[in-house]
Amino acid sequence: MPWLHCLRGVVSRELLRFLHQRSRFLAALVRPLVWLFVFAAGFRMALGVAMTEPYQTYILYEVYIVPGLVGMIQLFNGMQSSLSMVYDREMGSMRVLLVSPFPRWYLLVCKLLASTLVSVVQVYVFLAIAWWYGIQAPPLGYLWILPTLVVTGFMVGSLGLLLSTFVRQLENFAGIMNFVIFPMFFLSSALYPLWRIREGSYLVYQIAALNPFTQAVEMIRFALYERVNLEAILISVVVTLVLLGLAILGYNPSRGMMARKGGGGD
Repeated sequence: MPWLHCLRGVVSRELLRFLHQRSRFLAALVRPLVWLFVFAAGFRMALGVAMTEPYQTYILYEVYIVPGLVGMIQLFNGMQSSLSMVYDREMGSMRVLLVSPFPRWYLLVCKLLASTLVSVVQVYVFLAIAWWYGIQAPPLGYLWILPTLVVTGFMVGSLGLLLSTFVRQLENFAGIMNFVIFPMFFLSSALYPLWRIREGSYLVYQIAALNPFTQAVEMIRFALYERVNLEAILISVVVTLVLLGLAILGYNPSRGMMARKGGGGD
């Protein structure tokens, strides 16, 4: 019961913070919706797709890009949650959490679970808007993607946690986020299929193929249409475990980056 009470407290705090920060929720939706409504329409015109039925189901580019935009939501949310970790560390509330009798790995997993739940809510709101717009996946696909959303949320959240161990000030973390988010997103299959990237640049194709975010997007893309990409699932799970292990090590006051910077949890 104490472990569940701790989990409930951490998750509740993160959800309340999310509810109070409405601008964060709107910002998380504006980015993918701009790509969905504006850029996708431009691509359709470039591809010569007829615009006589703008709300038809399974329009070529929109159908492909939706899973990539789902990954975008989770990527930005994972970095945003890690930004809050740096803020909590500056304000001192992180120290209160980490000096509790619970293991640090458990506390960090609770934080990741809370941020993942927030991203899942954002994803389903986005998918509901896409459904209204006319981009509709099979009904069961919306259930199939739930496990993949959890894995992706933990993966990008663990990456954000790992980055937060290297940053002491809030201002510095914002710059690091830009150096991580945009290369991860644009050098992936979120916007274009890998075969199309290969036709344009083999070097970019190799980078995108090695990008773990590509595997996460492919895992979501297959699941949304009731298919299983076993290779993408295995790679995503392994990368998640590695990043989570490094993040937990980084928050260890005796061995991680926190010890080198002279702070146990502040």
